[in-house]
Amino acid sequence: MATFFRLLLGYVRDCFRSHERLKAEILILRHQLNILHRKAPKRLRLSGGDRALFVWLYRRFPDIGNATAIVRPETIIRWHRMGFRAWWRWKSHNPGGRPGIDQELRDLVRRMCEENPLWGAPRIHGELLKLGFDVAQSTVSKYMLRRRGPPSQGWKTFLRNHAEIASVDFLIVPTLTFERLFVFVILGLGRRRLLSIGVTTNPTAEWLARQITEAFPWDTVPGFLIRDNDGAYGEVFTRRLRAMGIRDRPIAPRSPWQNGYVERSIGSIRRECLDHVIIWGEAHLRQVLKAYSAYYNATRTHLGIDKDAPNRRPVKRSGVIVANAVLGGLHHRYGRI
Repeated sequence: MATFFRLLLGYVRDCFRSHERLKAEILILRHQLNILHRKAPKRLRLSGGDRALFVWLYRRFPDIGNATAIVRPETIIRWHRMGFRAWWRWKSHNPGGRPGIDQELRDLVRRMCEENPLWGAPRIHGELLKLGFDVAQSTVSKYMLRRRGPPSQGWKTFLRNHAEIASVDFLIVPTLTFERLFVFVILGLGRRRLLSIGVTTNPTAEWLARQITEAFPWDTVPGFLIRDNDGAYGEVFTRRLRAMGIRDRPIAPRSPWQNGYVERSIGSIRRECLDHVIIWGEAHLRQVLKAYSAYYNATRTHLGIDKDAPNRRPVKRSGVIVANAVLGGLHHRYGRI
């Protein structure tokens, strides 16, 4: 800026000098410029002010471009066009777009990411909806903490009417002493509710029939039961289903996708609970699964039921946000008080 003012002051001073004096000064300046041009590097670094001055002089005197020595006339023309595009880009800038979110909400999204490393954007978005925040899931993804890991994958539904259908399957859990415990999972497909989780070391047909009886009182018996072709489902089990009025629907051999709901739920039990806990024994496993089942039914949001919990969580829009630890802090329930 100081150089520009010196040039402007020199221009005003030259207006009062004679033409002969100006011609001599121009000749001396050109000779000095030729000397410096021989020793200067091939490419000079010019500042934005230098370029603006060249463009301004070119606009005032278009034929002055032939007098330039350190740059070509085409370069000055290119600078002028770049300035023209930058000017109209700034002038036509649209300040619209999505409104920004509060710092409180951004901090809450990052807090949920830190406290729940197993959660993705859909789970966090579901929790925010239950807390009364009207925010898009894409915005939640934008402010989440970045981690390396596989993205969450969806799965296709194969049944439309889930109101009176239940699904069962087994889950094998190793203990600290390398024993195997069998977990019998009964899932209601209407609201993805875990109806019963039984644990045993020897899943006999009699034990499985008793689990069905305890899971379904007479006024809540489903119309259909989907299961695989495991040999543990013996004649006692099928007779109990017929006695209770439940239609048995075994899937095709080696086709676990036909029982996708309970398979997905078992995967959630593994990924969100059992993969992070060392089981001491049968009593310990019952205690852990009881806590996770309560969290799963009352708190956890599900994609298949519009990001609501199986037991329907109400939306709270006022109050202070508090977090309650579940399973020792592996998950958290967020609410307002």
